[in-house]
Amino acid sequence: MPNALLVYPEYPPSYWGVNFVLEIFRIEAAFPPLGLLTVAALFPPKYNLRVVDMNVTPLEEADLEWADLVFTSTMIVQRESLQTVTERCNRAGVPVVAGGPYPTTYHDEISGVDHFVLDEVEETFEDFLRDLEDGTAGAIYREPRKPDVTRTPVPRFDLIDIKAYYSMSIQFSRGCPFDCEFCDITKLYGRVPRTKSPDQVLDEFELLYRLGWRSHVFLVDDNFIGNMREATKLVRAIAEWQDDRGYPFSLFTEASVNLARMDELMDGMIEAGFDSVFLGIETPNPKALRKMKKPQNVSRREENYLFNCVRKIQQKGMRVDGGFILGLDDDDEGAFDAQIDFIQEVGIPMAMVGLLTALKDTNLYDRLKRENRLLEESIGTAEGVLNLTSVNVALNFKPEMDVETLMEGYRRVITTLYDPTLQNYFMRCLTLLEHLRPIPHLLKPMSKNALFLAIMSVRRQLSAKQVPAYTKFIAKVSRDHPRMLPEAIRLAALGYHFERVTRQQTTIHD
Repeated sequence: MPNALLVYPEYPPSYWGVNFVLEIFRIEAAFPPLGLLTVAALFPPKYNLRVVDMNVTPLEEADLEWADLVFTSTMIVQRESLQTVTERCNRAGVPVVAGGPYPTTYHDEISGVDHFVLDEVEETFEDFLRDLEDGTAGAIYREPRKPDVTRTPVPRFDLIDIKAYYSMSIQFSRGCPFDCEFCDITKLYGRVPRTKSPDQVLDEFELLYRLGWRSHVFLVDDNFIGNMREATKLVRAIAEWQDDRGYPFSLFTEASVNLARMDELMDGMIEAGFDSVFLGIETPNPKALRKMKKPQNVSRREENYLFNCVRKIQQKGMRVDGGFILGLDDDDEGAFDAQIDFIQEVGIPMAMVGLLTALKDTNLYDRLKRENRLLEESIGTAEGVLNLTSVNVALNFKPEMDVETLMEGYRRVITTLYDPTLQNYFMRCLTLLEHLRPIPHLLKPMSKNALFLAIMSVRRQLSAKQVPAYTKFIAKVSRDHPRMLPEAIRLAALGYHFERVTRQQTTIHD
């Protein structure tokens, strides 16, 4: 039986990876390698499978000695680790098969890989394995069409140690109906969202439940509400499943801002156990939003549309996390204060602000190429904003704004949002908790002893500058929002992490 080693390269420290939070709670990684686990389910039984997530355990020489083949899946932020993996495999004489978003777009820039299986692989993987066994495997396999995800198998969560992760991951849909200029999602997955059936998703929930998982589950869809009708059906099914089992999972996902206009769907998400949602807000500047082809973030009839959307979702009972971009065309020097003021006033603790990156094959990339504004060397894409995993501290294009002004403004925004004392961060947390409707089945009660231990665990990590703001924050929440104290502790841990990452990034910037 052939031995197939599925290797997931390392992520660099990042906002989205919550590395420093994981240290506090002694967890190894934020999310499992969902793509690889899905590919694992496509292998026939005659293969011996082993998964090495390098974010959890190192890739040992013994693993390479065991392997007949190494399969990898990566995003752009993992490119340096992928290069290291391929070099080690090449030295060990083990063939490498690469797939995932990064190779799909940049395979012509990747060396050391024997076979590329690109795009979505449900309908090509069997052909590739057959050719491989026959000795006729080609260098590149591409999916000629977008596959039917109702045929996608349940990921092999049994191949990993689920206790090593902060959250499990599940995918419901692929594709997004919007075509934002800077985004590569529609290029990778199309503009017609394809969805799994509710039964498929519940099968994945059930497997995780049987494996003993009782915590966070991230629905990794790039836009969970891309197909509103199917999403509504799903949340109804999840709500029944969760209620029958006492709500073992806390759910979160990504969506477009127009979720705020979908009352029935939001109510269904709350009933299903969603306690937070990540929105691509980008900027409060309507002119820049229109230029980037993001109409879902603009309303001609409502002056404070974005603010009101965030507030409505918070009042429904879901925390809003947000992605923001600087360096957009039509940004001026007022963009920096506008970002800070918006994020502070509406109460978005987890605000990921990055510089715009022109990702290959996007409409933005094509436009900037026509305008002769792309830089010859694409620096900074390893920290691309769209991957939501790190802060981009470099530019791969010529912005309209003076570069020095942009870079200094960007630095000021992130160091204000995550200042060394965390005062601004805890102010945002309090604003959130003042508007976040408590939902009984979303609140996970903790004993007084557990609360005390958690409070002290976070406090021990904070610097002397941060302790006063943290102490006042916990005291105020204990007095005014006692049911939200567990959430407040989690937010405080996240704040510690964000400030640490910001400090690292500004050091790189400097």
